[in-house]
Amino acid sequence: MTVEGEVTAPVAAARLVRFQFETPVDSTLRETERYRLDLCLTPRPVNARARYPDRPGMRHFAPLGNVFVVPPGERLQAQSDGCCEQTSLLCEFDPGQMNNWLEADIEWSDGSLLAGLDIRHGNIRLLLERLAAEVRHPGFASATLTELIVAQLAVELARYQLALSAEGVTGGLPGWRLRLIDERLKASGEMPNLAELAALCGLSVRQLTRGFRASRGCSIGDYMVGLRATRARELLLTQMSVKGIAYALGFSSPSSFCYAFRRATGESPGRYRQRLRT
Repeated sequence: MTVEGEVTAPVAAARLVRFQFETPVDSTLRETERYRLDLCLTPRPVNARARYPDRPGMRHFAPLGNVFVVPPGERLQAQSDGCCEQTSLLCEFDPGQMNNWLEADIEWSDGSLLAGLDIRHGNIRLLLERLAAEVRHPGFASATLTELIVAQLAVELARYQLALSAEGVTGGLPGWRLRLIDERLKASGEMPNLAELAALCGLSVRQLTRGFRASRGCSIGDYMVGLRATRARELLLTQMSVKGIAYALGFSSPSSFCYAFRRATGESPGRYRQRLRT
């Protein structure tokens, strides 16, 4: 593990870390007294998955997304089937300060812990990417800016968890319907509309949107944006042209792809590709 950059503040720390996985992963993150957020900036190893072995209802592995959270006091076991070099932003912050900001304690159920293994929430991702940019190129008052970003992250994370609790994770879509949606969204070509996805699942649009939010903690629209952005980042690591990537992802033109990518990440596809190669 190599630390490529770090910014610390009184209640938070953010690090850019590069991992070299020469064998499939099988490791356990020990419990700490801080929240830990992980944003993977490159593809994770093949079939990355995780579980909470100390939770009776969380002993089965579930897919590990590009963004995941580990609340304080929880032990997480991660595994994979592949090897790779991975770069991640690791953000840790004090739960006591989070509770002061929110004036409330956040309780993580088994269901919300499961949803926290694959967070596809646009605002959380954007804030983590902004934090990653600051760690890469720290400027004036970096510690203060880091603390402000982390405060926003705490609010968004609390909203994410509370939305799961309000809807009731157990009232979400069954796994087979979620798989149908994921398979359709990951297929090449134009993204489907809500009516198409509802028909695919045999539901009304209202049932689909409510059930999806209960399962994933975000709207289908935010999920689509995150999925497309993730796939775009993966393709930008290849030799495929920006034009080819735009059409592969179902955009009507390269300019519409560039606009959407900049809106989702804060930088152009060309700038993102150049930064990763430097």
